[in-house]
Amino acid sequence: MAMTNRDIMAAARSQLKGKWGTAILIVLVYLLIFVGLGLIRIAGIVAHLILTGAFVFGLCSSFLGMVKGKEVTVGNLFDGFSCFGSSCAAYLLILLFTLLWTLLLIVPGVIAALSYAMTFFILSENRELTGLEAIRRSKKMMMGNKGKLFCLECRFIGWGLLCIVTLGIGLLWIGPYYMTSMAKFYDDIRQPAEIQPVAAPTIGPQMAQ
Repeated sequence: MAMTNRDIMAAARSQLKGKWGTAILIVLVYLLIFVGLGLIRIAGIVAHLILTGAFVFGLCSSFLGMVKGKEVTVGNLFDGFSCFGSSCAAYLLILLFTLLWTLLLIVPGVIAALSYAMTFFILSENRELTGLEAIRRSKKMMMGNKGKLFCLECRFIGWGLLCIVTLGIGLLWIGPYYMTSMAKFYDDIRQPAEIQPVAAPTIGPQMAQ
């Protein structure tokens, strides 16, 4: 039986017990890396585009590991460099596809982003996949689950406001809570999801939506 969003968030809090220090350190290192890149002008933008996929992969891999009860360290944040090509491609394709759908209307862009939300969790468990294959599997997995994920993310709006009030410091606690909840969401919906062989890509936005 699928978990409710309330249950997912409660499970996330439970699974963070005894692991908060590691979780906060992972988020802190992640933030420091991208703050550092942001201080570099043009080279920083290029580095951001090239490296973000690998670090998002590492972030998802780290928190999924926590959800599964594995030993996780800050070193897991760099897991994405073991399949750098596919993680970089996944990030750039998601960026491109979401932008294309957003150019049509905001709502299609939001729906597209929800469809691709499980991509890096899928990649972390299936490192042989290409970026596009992982995106397609995320789309299939999210069929019938986009509304639930949207509602789960809305539950973090208040926490986001708290983060603003604390001048970003709260992100060190909210970030792990959010990522663990996303990992738990993935772990919950992946069980009944039937993943079929990936179809050949087509041209245009339809290849991702």
